[in-house]
Amino acid sequence: MRRIALLLSLSLAAWPAMAQTLVESDKIDAVSVTLYRDPDRRDGAIPAGGWPGGYALVTETRTIRVPAGKSVIRFVGVSEGMMPETAIVTGLPQQVGEKNRDARLLSPAALIDAYLKRRVTIRRTNRATGKVTESEALIQSGPGGGVLLTTAQGVEALGCSGMPEALRYPGVPADLSAKPTLSVTTNSAAAATVTVQISYLAQGFDWSANYVAQVAEDGETLDLFAWLTVVNGGSQGFAGASTNAVAGAPNKEAAAALPKAPAPELHLRCWPMDTTSTYPRWGIERLPSPEPMFEEGASDIVVTAHRMRVEGMVMSAPAPAPIAVMMAQQEELGDLKLYRVPEPVTVAAQSRKQVAMIDRKKVGFARVYTGVFQPFGYSPAGVLPSVAASRILRTRNVDERGLGLPLPAGKVAVFEQARSESLLVGESDLADRAIGEEVEFTTGQSNDVRYKIVPRPPSSKRQPFTIEVTNARSTPETFEMAIPGTLASVDAELVEHKGVKTWRVTVPGNGSAKLEFAFKLEKRR
Repeated sequence: MRRIALLLSLSLAAWPAMAQTLVESDKIDAVSVTLYRDPDRRDGAIPAGGWPGGYALVTETRTIRVPAGKSVIRFVGVSEGMMPETAIVTGLPQQVGEKNRDARLLSPAALIDAYLKRRVTIRRTNRATGKVTESEALIQSGPGGGVLLTTAQGVEALGCSGMPEALRYPGVPADLSAKPTLSVTTNSAAAATVTVQISYLAQGFDWSANYVAQVAEDGETLDLFAWLTVVNGGSQGFAGASTNAVAGAPNKEAAAALPKAPAPELHLRCWPMDTTSTYPRWGIERLPSPEPMFEEGASDIVVTAHRMRVEGMVMSAPAPAPIAVMMAQQEELGDLKLYRVPEPVTVAAQSRKQVAMIDRKKVGFARVYTGVFQPFGYSPAGVLPSVAASRILRTRNVDERGLGLPLPAGKVAVFEQARSESLLVGESDLADRAIGEEVEFTTGQSNDVRYKIVPRPPSSKRQPFTIEVTNARSTPETFEMAIPGTLASVDAELVEHKGVKTWRVTVPGNGSAKLEFAFKLEKRR
């Protein structure tokens, strides 16, 4: 007994030395956010809704007071999509011994989920008398398909009694945080005030370029303006952030999927009438949780000379670009391109932000109509009808044409003038274009320039075709069609375009053009 008492006294004496002090840091002194595009989205705009597929490098600077001895430091307000295995913490007196990412966020839905099959208190207020009653309840299901409670009266659905109702919980579960949190352990020889830097990769971000091309009245030049569109799909925003965007295709291996927290919204459902005990034949079907709408909680923030109000998340046909007061600056990052926003901006939670990125005036282009060769074989029954040609605005990314700068991938909206009014004529995706490369904006199809492919009777060695193009416009127009395959003969000179032999012809106004050629047929053994 004396020995047991001695051991107990020794363990109690050692407890203060073993205890860990909790330090909470919720203030960010400075933050930098560098965005990388979704590796699986090479071009085009960012899809609306859902969880963005890109990522960001977030660097936060915080000032904290570290006590002497062992302590747990909680960095509150990190990104929801943080990948904790990438986190680097510098500035502490000693090295970090352990890292933990608290991913479950405090919300009405998360509380319901945490207390499933556990007892809570339901509080009801009588509208007529104002009397408040409380009773014990057991949460049976929720939160996505309606919350079912077992009370002394039977099975009930929360929010369906006709009286104001609220649930009271014994406490907040330890694994629920009001904001995403990273906690680390450390051991300091003495108390100190230190400046700590946290750097980590976070999922749930993305960015793209959104171009607006305004064709001039001369029909030969256009003004090209581009927005840098930043998307943050997480619940945590970053105010006054130094924001950068990296263009190109850096190598990114697949990361482990983040654990999914409960539905962020609490959805209540009621039965059509009465109670389940009255109608035992009714089945209680768990309704599927609706998909969270990214657009509902989001807003577009446009940094321009004037404020532009936009409904929803995506501008299907953005207006011609206003005059920008702030322009992202391009820098070199190895073989990649870095676009740095010169002033701090707020990367708000669940939002899209747009900052001016590129502004080029009087970019020269050529209007080209193109067709696609589909090698149908000869049929005595007839030929396919004529097809509308695609209309393309083509230029080259060089200084002489008014460009000469890297063009990141994104969406392009093309506008043209009609009676002093700017109207949308087409939208297309643009892949990354380096200096010197050809740039094309597709603006739809033209019923004025049409083509048809006429197969003619084949021989044992040749399959002949005729391509006929008509131009209903009053001006001459350029038409192109790639001719893939091994040719036996052709009655016009072909040019090399994108590595393929191509028929390029100027079709006179209100006129037509024709090409006759034949493919070699391989001998069958």
